Amino acid sequence: MVGALAPFTIGLFEKENKMDFILNGQANGNVAQTLMMNNFDVNSLRPYIGEDGRSYITVIQNGAPTAVPVQNGTATLRKDDWKILDEAIVKAAKPRLRAVADLLGAGLRYNIPNGMGKTVLETETQSDISDAIISMDGLRESEGDRPVFELSNLPLPIIHKDFNFSARQVMASRNGGSPLDTTTAELAGRRVAEMAEKLLIGVASSYTYGGGTVYGLTNYTNRMTKTISNPTGGGWVPATTVSEVLQMRNQSQAAYHYGPWMLYCSPNWDVYMDDDYSSAKGDNTLRERLRKIEGIQDVRTLDYLTNYDLVLVQMTSDVVREVVGMDIATTQWESKGGMQLNFKVMAIMVPQLRADQNGNTGIVHASVA
Repeated sequence: MVGALAPFTIGLFEKENKMDFILNGQANGNVAQTLMMNNFDVNSLRPYIGEDGRSYITVIQNGAPTAVPVQNGTATLRKDDWKILDEAIVKAAKPRLRAVADLLGAGLRYNIPNGMGKTVLETETQSDISDAIISMDGLRESEGDRPVFELSNLPLPIIHKDFNFSARQVMASRNGGSPLDTTTAELAGRRVAEMAEKLLIGVASSYTYGGGTVYGLTNYTNRMTKTISNPTGGGWVPATTVSEVLQMRNQSQAAYHYGPWMLYCSPNWDVYMDDDYSSAKGDNTLRERLRKIEGIQDVRTLDYLTNYDLVLVQMTSDVVREVVGMDIATTQWESKGGMQLNFKVMAIMVPQLRADQNGNTGIVHASVA
């Protein structure tokens, strides 16, 4: 269940000394009005100049993208300009979304239609019931009970980063036949992607709103923890880490989570993960040895995981999934009398870590003492 738009101010687009916002369901400012009139479809802020010189936006009609003329607005960018910006941002974003990409690739994605118009995702946790009993004639009464359900909220914040071009830059690009310089767009896309990754890993600050909090793998309050050996310490051998990862798997199984798992490691582990496991050169590496553990799908390095941390994650939707209200997209509006074109790269991509009412989950976070 998705929460409705909250009845208070949500500021998004700053123009000169004014802020476009929504207050008590009423739009104030051109950008906010455009969003409200188009059911918060961000494509309404992506107008382009068609081949006939008219302004268009792309909307979904009958399941297919359709070009719709803009009646009360003028586009500044051509469709090819938007393609250049979008391709640059996607190109920059892909390498930074490794953990998020694993979730999406495993089908652990929960889409929220019109995510810009929602502020929280409301879900439930369910308790178990008591055990069955054994008797010879079935006349003995067992305990009559039923599951208990408890509501929880997950905030749906917007991750965003701004950049701009002057109208003169756009016109010079058009007259000279050269594409716009997309360096800033690439950097903005990278920053949005990095923040989505950091939220999932748990190295960004937790975000609280509407009675709920966004947690990541390493700061989730219900995660299991374990102390492991430092590979730089004396007496450590690769078999030490194999034994400790097996213990992490046992922790997950003791919490009734039986895989499949992904094992994530920090970059500090790479020199040990990819070194020879035994004295036989080229026999196999520690990473390859860990991949052979039953139930572990892969051993992967996460750029933003710190120190010598390891994280074992059961890759199922009852443990973790990525809630997507809006994929990475770019919006545009004008300011300073139309002399400045403002852009905002934005996304609603929030990790949802889950545990049952007894606090059982399939996430084990290991760190050195």
